[in-house]
Amino acid sequence: MSSKIKKAIISLSDKSNLRLILKTLKKYNVKIISSGGTSKEIKKLGYNCTEVSKFTNLEEILDGRVKTLHPKLYAGILSKRDNKKHKKELKKNDYHEIDLVIVNFYPFEKILKLTKNHQKLIENIDIGGPTLVRATAKNYEFTTVLTSPEQYKEFAADIEKNKGSTSLMFRKKLSQEAFNLTAYYDSVISEYLTDNNKNYFSKKKTFHGNLIEILRYGENPHQQAAIYGKTNNLEIIQLSGKKLSYNNYNDIFASLSISQTLPKNTGTVVVKHANPCGVSINKSKIDSIKEALASDPISAFGGIVSCNFRVTKRAALELNKLFLEVIIGVGFDKDSLKILKKKKNLRLIDASKLQNQNANDLTSNFNSFLYQSTDKKKFTKDNFKVVSKIKPTKKIFDDLLFAFNVCRNVKSNAIVLTKNSTTVGIGSGQPSRLDSCKIAIDKMKKFQNIRENDTILGASDAFFPFVDGIEILVQNGVSAIIQPSGSIRDKEIIQFADKLGVILVFSKTRHFKH
Repeated sequence: MSSKIKKAIISLSDKSNLRLILKTLKKYNVKIISSGGTSKEIKKLGYNCTEVSKFTNLEEILDGRVKTLHPKLYAGILSKRDNKKHKKELKKNDYHEIDLVIVNFYPFEKILKLTKNHQKLIENIDIGGPTLVRATAKNYEFTTVLTSPEQYKEFAADIEKNKGSTSLMFRKKLSQEAFNLTAYYDSVISEYLTDNNKNYFSKKKTFHGNLIEILRYGENPHQQAAIYGKTNNLEIIQLSGKKLSYNNYNDIFASLSISQTLPKNTGTVVVKHANPCGVSINKSKIDSIKEALASDPISAFGGIVSCNFRVTKRAALELNKLFLEVIIGVGFDKDSLKILKKKKNLRLIDASKLQNQNANDLTSNFNSFLYQSTDKKKFTKDNFKVVSKIKPTKKIFDDLLFAFNVCRNVKSNAIVLTKNSTTVGIGSGQPSRLDSCKIAIDKMKKFQNIRENDTILGASDAFFPFVDGIEILVQNGVSAIIQPSGSIRDKEIIQFADKLGVILVFSKTRHFKH
């Protein structure tokens, strides 16, 4: 069923591409009603329109807060064209059918990025625009709603094809997009007010996102997938290489989560299947790359490397020695790009614009959501307590914090072994903590040349419930251990550490990654 367009309302904050839509409407003799600012722009472009205030015989009031909220507009939009009673009521009130609404909203999201002024933000919450859009979208059987300049060309093609009318299928599609937009707009406002009032777990919750890209497939080829962002663009930029996959994004986010906890402009992270397999914060950028890759070179093959610094020619030459899926840098210099772009499939990601912001984790299964704040708690000495008789030096203590920081980014049960602020063995994702200890030790023995006087440190993401875990670590050269407190056997664990002559540090906070 097609619907003839005779009268339209236009009210825009984004007036881009307005000339195209005006040209289309003039071609089909569509009469235009328009709000103040848009009306001036329409006339400036040489087209005729009637201002809303003249159409409704009601001047804008309350500093423009009320200008399109009038029954003459909504009756014209919401009336059913095939309903005799509706037609009779329109005629009785001298109201006229309105067939097309072209509206976009006050740019609340844009203003939110520019100011923290609460009153200014409140004044940029649009009321009339979303109301017009919802009314038109509801009555899509008879009315057409456009909410973005990106729809103008498709509208022009549809009205051309249908000789001044729009098709039902097109109107239904626009209706769905309109309700998506109003839901998104309200969700942005709701999130702002949530942050403002600290009411994070309200009885109703909505999440919003902009489609960034439809991916080739999900974790497996038979699964569909897409990536959405809070803005229209991600803060990471792909510079070259093959299209990113669902699994690539998972690994990229896992590696960046660790990189952003490292000292500024320092450190290399290697990730495989969303788990770190090598991390080093050696101050020498080249040595940090070498050491991180050497932590587990077999797992590093085909993995992702995140450099928490600008990638230079020397770094590129080192990274180029190994097959990698993705390289992330805080920018790349020209020489490094020239080298790395020779591998056409290698994805290069610039993370220099990524903001280290507190975000939230969201997991969805079986029509439910798990929602929590991210574990970005900054480590301070006050959060840790040395409980052993032997006390660590400042360097050992700092290295223990490094090991514990890596450990909180490893899927539990997690054990991380380090030497000189570089991982030398990582055991991850095991139901048994003792098995994770064995895996970390096996990795260390397989890939590292450990000498008798080397200081090996161990980190656990949760407390050891029994002494067997600590025992196996100490038997294999670990001389200092960091773990959360909280076990009913904490005293037994401390006594056992003292008996073995090892350093034991407790964290007052657990950092567990499930």
